[in-house]
Amino acid sequence: MAASKPAVDYSLYLVTGRELLPEGKTYLESLEESIRGGVTIVQIREKNADTGEFLQIARDSKAICRKYNVPILINDRIDIALAIGADGVHIGQTDMPVDIARRLLPPNAIIGMTCNTPEHVKKAVQDGVDYVGLGPVWTTQTKKVAHPVVGVRGIGELLDVLQGSNVKAVAIAGIKSTNVLHCLHGSVSPTGRPLDGVAVVSDIVASTEPLVAAKRLATIISAFKAIAPPTFSLSPSPYSVDAFRNGVGKVLTAVKTSAPLVHQITNNVVTTQSANATLALGASPIMATAPEEMSDLSKAAGALLVNFGTIQNLDGMLAAGFHYNLNRKPVVFDPVGVGATQYRRTSAAALLNAWQPTVIKGNAAELGALANSNEVQAKGVDSVGSGFADPAAFVRNLAKKERAIIVLTGVKDYISDGTVVVRLSNGHPLLGEITGSGCMVGTAVATFCAGASVQAASHREADAPEDAKLVRGDMLVAAVGGVLAITIASELAAARPDVKGSGTFLPAFIDELGALTPEKLANLAKVEVL
Repeated sequence: MAASKPAVDYSLYLVTGRELLPEGKTYLESLEESIRGGVTIVQIREKNADTGEFLQIARDSKAICRKYNVPILINDRIDIALAIGADGVHIGQTDMPVDIARRLLPPNAIIGMTCNTPEHVKKAVQDGVDYVGLGPVWTTQTKKVAHPVVGVRGIGELLDVLQGSNVKAVAIAGIKSTNVLHCLHGSVSPTGRPLDGVAVVSDIVASTEPLVAAKRLATIISAFKAIAPPTFSLSPSPYSVDAFRNGVGKVLTAVKTSAPLVHQITNNVVTTQSANATLALGASPIMATAPEEMSDLSKAAGALLVNFGTIQNLDGMLAAGFHYNLNRKPVVFDPVGVGATQYRRTSAAALLNAWQPTVIKGNAAELGALANSNEVQAKGVDSVGSGFADPAAFVRNLAKKERAIIVLTGVKDYISDGTVVVRLSNGHPLLGEITGSGCMVGTAVATFCAGASVQAASHREADAPEDAKLVRGDMLVAAVGGVLAITIASELAAARPDVKGSGTFLPAFIDELGALTPEKLANLAKVEVL
């Protein structure tokens, strides 16, 4: 064993798997190239090798790791770790207990453990492990998963158990360059405790260019760790009422100037109204649902809205969000009626673990269902009762948990990035008398998010370094702007003499959406920063 326990950088944790090597690439070549590409720690995993073969592989691997001063761990086999003088071991829930492993190994040995539940994490901390592998985040073909998938949203709960300890954490299972930023962004505890690294197998080992594959991952991880856990806003910068009044007008101007394509997977009840609202605001709608189109559309469109009011084309929704994350475009999620059925709840969970939403918009019942709160009940797609006792605290806490901007709609609208809470008091009762008004709020938010994204892109150099942002632009201001556009337009429409009721209100409302200006938004917005 090494003379002293090394200081470990868990950022890019490689787990080996010789069975995944591509034709023409030897194991040792792949390992060395991976380390040169940015791998910071290596675990040697050999489930099918006999002891002699495992011992030789471990010795050869150690020689390469020592060449680059990268710690080497052995999976499960304490005898192999002792025989080669490895830096430590990684053990699973059904392997040798930590206290026995600690007695067998030198006191300077690193011991890591796989954990799938908060109880696992708590016990591992008590047992004195150095790090925990949390997951599985996603399903994987490289290892038979004995426990249910935790998902990105579940990692934060596990990280919360580590609060106050010095135990490090890496996410495990299914992590690739295409989803690593989603994993890092979403896997943060409510108190802001992030991951220390991610464990990767196939994305590096199966690559014909492991140096390139490792470098791609390392660049993203390094950029993410260089900043505080990011949000989709400018927090912790201070926000003022005037900043919102002026900011939403600038985003509206960006929408009208750039006319971004706004991709909407929405329910068939509101397709026409949503398309008309998008056009009125100055953007261009496209309603496409086929999974096969999502890669191309995500490159062309400015933002995505996923509204599952009639829950059709779930595969399209899954593919769309993934590709928009991959292309760093805003994703607005409107979980219409999510608490009404078990299918809606499981579908929402699947979507939120497949991709990271930028904004989640819903009424009290819908957001309460996402938060597993019983404070507000649902009747179909509507809320029942007076709402949350403290809506500002609710949206702030949910934003921290979901790592997204939260928009809570109602008589008063509450919007938060997890730090700032904004209360908006515009709107007219006639909005509640037309079908799809809530869905049009989602459309407007997505349109403003597209504008904010385009606005940010115009100020970014083509060769700018990696910044580890899933979305660029101030999405808190964009979300506020989208809500204000709908509510202020409703007030202007209702005040028109030609509006006699809901039948005449809808076309007047679309007209007023189209007539909105930055000045109208600034002068009529009823905004409070709480």
